[in-house]
Amino acid sequence: MAVDFTTLPVLSDERLGSAVVGRNDEFFALADNLLKSEAPVFVADRFTKRGKWMDGWETRRRRTPGVDWCIVRLGAGGLVRGVVVDTAHFTGNFPKECWLEGCSVDGYPSAEELADAEWMPLGSRTPLSGDHKHLINVSLPARITHVRLTINPDGGIARLRVHGEPVPDPRDVWGMPLDLAALEHGGVVTDCSDMYFSHRHNLNLPTSPQSMADGWETRRRRGPGNDWVVVRLVEEGVLRIAEVDTRFFKGNAPGSFSLDGRGEGDWRPLLGETGLRPHMRHRFRVPPHDPVSQVRLNIYPDGGVARLRLWGALSQSGAEALGLRWLETLTQQHAVQELLAVCGSREWASKVAAGRPYGSLAEVREAAGVAWHDLSRDDWLEAFAAHPRLGDRSSPGGSAWARQEQAGTAGAASDVLAALEEGNREYERRFGHVFLLFATGLSAAEMYTALRSRLDNDAETELQTAAGEQEKINDLRLQKLLTP
Repeated sequence: MAVDFTTLPVLSDERLGSAVVGRNDEFFALADNLLKSEAPVFVADRFTKRGKWMDGWETRRRRTPGVDWCIVRLGAGGLVRGVVVDTAHFTGNFPKECWLEGCSVDGYPSAEELADAEWMPLGSRTPLSGDHKHLINVSLPARITHVRLTINPDGGIARLRVHGEPVPDPRDVWGMPLDLAALEHGGVVTDCSDMYFSHRHNLNLPTSPQSMADGWETRRRRGPGNDWVVVRLVEEGVLRIAEVDTRFFKGNAPGSFSLDGRGEGDWRPLLGETGLRPHMRHRFRVPPHDPVSQVRLNIYPDGGVARLRLWGALSQSGAEALGLRWLETLTQQHAVQELLAVCGSREWASKVAAGRPYGSLAEVREAAGVAWHDLSRDDWLEAFAAHPRLGDRSSPGGSAWARQEQAGTAGAASDVLAALEEGNREYERRFGHVFLLFATGLSAAEMYTALRSRLDNDAETELQTAAGEQEKINDLRLQKLLTP
């Protein structure tokens, strides 16, 4: 059954950290207004020195051919399921049409730097009408970090709501103190008993609450029972601390709460019924429990909660699932780029990327091995060339992983390093490529011994030996890429 995308989190919400990184024009009204969380308003008699004040983004009237555009960095990268382009209160000054594109780029590039990004269509070109919410479905199965809105030819848009499912880069959360419920890391509030006064998706925003409207609040319960909300965690994990924040809820905070959790089976208690106080940030220790992937917050009997933080750690399977989901949602180009850090053969990286999705880390490792054995001699040599010489930790081909793998050369005696340097030169003169060795855990002396023992090999034997060492390096680096 199709899901109404407007029920999903808004990845472009300014409270999540979304920001406008570029626009070509905002003469009448600032593009930053597009990302406001509150509904647009209209004030009939409000004017500025530039004209009528409007609660949205409005460009000047275009007198030359062309279009206007705005680029937004999403507060959380993820799978975009739909976009709402709202022209509320723009009646005689809305654009004729619009279209949207998305790309996935690490870091915080400028609009100029994004010009060469891999932009992909998000939905179709959409005719616009005034004072109307336009819903655009998106089916692109790729993680998006930036969205470009183009309007033709000019005019005003009140709000841009990009709805979707957050997919974090796992390297941003592995090994960190982690709020397993956080929207910015991939947690989603999936369901609730009621949200009459304010929306459930406010519960796991990264910002501090600003008012009673900036939380989750139910209507007054007049019958038996209690209200509840369900959070799908970033991935499977174990809770240590539950933070239940009732700030700004003074006469309408719940009297108490409890927590349940579940993985594959039924709900089970994590924290029994515990009292709450109004307008207060509470922290509770959660007793030891088996890993869970969903948590239910029960409030008794009703009321409002501003924020819910569930501090803990991913389980091993949860960390692996997070890495696999991230790899699966990368574009082919982006996946190849990431895999080239594992192995310098572009053909290998393309084959492994094309084999997605993978059901487990074991499947990725198996596919990587098959792809490696299917490569040509030239592909192998391309991979070898991406490695620095053993002992040369300042080589241009070096990387953080290469430095870790060659940690045994750190602090080695100068005569050993000199012998290793000379051995590398002798090896390269004989075989025409860098000496490859799975060096993790080996001392510099052990590396040198291994090098000397292979100098008497014939060229074909040594090529196969080096390829075997590269395969072991590939396997270890894949695990580093996809697990903590």
